[in-house]
Amino acid sequence: MCGRFTLTRQDRRELAELLGVDERDLRDYHPHYNIAPLQDHFVIRTKYERRDLLPARWGLVNSWATNSSSAASCINAKAETIESRPSFRDAFAKRRCIVPADGFYEWRGPKDNREPLWIHSANGGLLWLAGLYEAWQPEPSHWQRTFTIVTTRANRLLEPVHDRMPVLLDERAAEEWMNPSEKDPLRLKALLIPAPDDGLVLSPASSLVNNVKNDGPELLRPDRTSPAQRSLF
Repeated sequence: MCGRFTLTRQDRRELAELLGVDERDLRDYHPHYNIAPLQDHFVIRTKYERRDLLPARWGLVNSWATNSSSAASCINAKAETIESRPSFRDAFAKRRCIVPADGFYEWRGPKDNREPLWIHSANGGLLWLAGLYEAWQPEPSHWQRTFTIVTTRANRLLEPVHDRMPVLLDERAAEEWMNPSEKDPLRLKALLIPAPDDGLVLSPASSLVNNVKNDGPELLRPDRTSPAQRSLF
């Protein structure tokens, strides 16, 4: 699964260029080191053959919902059932997006001593997480966008840590995923595969990440006595 992620780029102009959007769309952007479910972020979609940035909250809520009680259980959508589950079926057909990130967290070890790991690109680049988005009305005349992150089975690198991982798309696959003209579910689902084993790095992170209120660069620095650090190096 994917329960926390990061987008830590400092330079707003550089980030806009990497995302392919107007820098003005990122006027409210700040680096985040601990993005958690039910928090605000943004997604990228294709509209009129251009990339379009949409502010959205993590935890998909369907348009027909009368409340947001389902949001926490819809932070992830399994690739294997994405076209059949009522919560995701319509968004899969019509509202596919990319969730920009530069890393995500996973935990390993015994339940009473879980060790956080930051999983990020081996070359330091952005990660394009496959996503879906929806909009619902928490009150009359007010619409709120929400999103979910699509997951698939873990690759060999992550298998010892967790059996699931977010779907990570390269540039070409991201364009295909966001293409609103693509209607073939088989072609789309063919994109939802584990990332190459050599494309990611697992780095020990600070236990401060366990508290969603913590959101600074110190989260990417491992605790000095971290068992994860000893086992990784």
